Amino acid sequence: MLDSAMKDQLSGIFSGLASKYVFDIQVASGHESRQELVDLLSDVASCSDHLSCRIADGEGLQFTIVKDGTPTGIRFRAVPNGHEFTSLLLAILNSDGKGKNIPDESICARVRALNGPIKLTTYVSLSCTNCPDVVQALNVMATLNSRITHETVDGAINQKEVEDMKVQGVPSVFADGKLINVGRSDFGELLSKLEAQYGINEQAVDNSVEKPVKNYDVIVVGGGPAGAASAIYSARKGLNVAVIADRIGGQVKETVGIENLISVPQTTGQQLANDLLTHINDYPVDILEHRRVDKVELDGSAKLLTVSTGERFSAPAVIVATGASWRKLNVPGEAEYIGRGVAFCPHCDGPFYKDKHVAVVGGGNSGIEAAIDLAGICSKVTVLEFMDELKADQVLQEKVKSLPNVEVFLHSQSLEVIGNGDKVTGLRVKDRKTEMERVIGLDGIFVQIGLAANSGAFRDVVETNKPGEIVIDTHCRTNVPGIYAAGDVSTVPYKQIIIAMGEGAKAALSAFEDRMRGLIG
Repeated sequence: MLDSAMKDQLSGIFSGLASKYVFDIQVASGHESRQELVDLLSDVASCSDHLSCRIADGEGLQFTIVKDGTPTGIRFRAVPNGHEFTSLLLAILNSDGKGKNIPDESICARVRALNGPIKLTTYVSLSCTNCPDVVQALNVMATLNSRITHETVDGAINQKEVEDMKVQGVPSVFADGKLINVGRSDFGELLSKLEAQYGINEQAVDNSVEKPVKNYDVIVVGGGPAGAASAIYSARKGLNVAVIADRIGGQVKETVGIENLISVPQTTGQQLANDLLTHINDYPVDILEHRRVDKVELDGSAKLLTVSTGERFSAPAVIVATGASWRKLNVPGEAEYIGRGVAFCPHCDGPFYKDKHVAVVGGGNSGIEAAIDLAGICSKVTVLEFMDELKADQVLQEKVKSLPNVEVFLHSQSLEVIGNGDKVTGLRVKDRKTEMERVIGLDGIFVQIGLAANSGAFRDVVETNKPGEIVIDTHCRTNVPGIYAAGDVSTVPYKQIIIAMGEGAKAALSAFEDRMRGLIG
């Protein structure tokens, strides 16, 4: 199953393993994916004398990773191919203490303090680009805290269970049977949800003393293309730099294919995110992932940032590069049915709507591309555009018009998501020309109406426009000396990766110039 080049690569990756690991496989003799799973794990095990397989007949299909004779708490009810192959490798490396996605000690301490036992189950699709981040985060938690177990379930080979659990979006995370997350999420957000549900061992976390402030020359908030460029350019000037981010890569990690990054004919969002991290690590930059800035205070020339972990950081220069996230409809019923018929990623959740009728709200490039993709899966796709004409590129418009199972309605305003308590059953819309309202019977709704700036706590400090974008001048300066903004969070036109990178570099150079001129500390 694995070619010789891949096996050679894995042999190098596993060469430093200290413990012995067994893939404890239990699979029904007649399961259609039995041989695929056995072949995959046997090939992986053949790459190290510290890895082996144990196969037994069982019900369904599953395997547990056993370390030195003791189960790790990590189980897959899946054949971890596709995007989840990396999750399998990291599960082994993290258990051995050699993984590269283990958070810093402050975050690890919070995981260890979680009360248990906690049984986590994540339903995934192997085509989902958001799923690996969630799977890998929860596997890390299981590695750090023996009271946590986590199993990854492939919805495609566990369809009856998916239907019973009313899963209509991935990743869907259940904690002891309670749904706690649907869709993209980062380590810090998942950890916060578990803390809220299970509480923590207060004795394990010392919150009695206010945490000291750590000082930097430049703090970059955000880890996407703009943030990475800002950090690298600042570090190259010899400055003491920190990056505070949910995750390195940001929104880029949700992009499947990238073909317009000049000099890079083709790459993926995941690969670009990895490349950004690699490049940042070439410089002495403190990377503080899984954190969100909750509070911004101005103390003379210093900017004091308090993050979701309670830690505090200060710098005379702050570059805000927090990007943007999917914009929601903000209509009744939408929030209630997210993950149960309301979705935002056609690549991730499209397979759940095979042979069903779905709507795509939005007629820009992302909306029409989604409609084209879904037309190959769904029985019918209805595109609803608010304006009087589609905004997508002409080539995309021509393609979507050629598809027999796609219908397009212009000047259509979404008013309410309709459901039966378990799942979406329709969408109430209004024709903006005739004022006529109707309910379209649907199985799913994909929202593709653009991005909203993640300006967050900075909205109370710097000037923003009506959509929430941070207002900047031609040098990425805001109205507050020492605070800069770059990329999709700012008012810069054309939200593109290559433009975000350039804006990040510009913000860093502006901050350095202001420092040299004595305008900031």
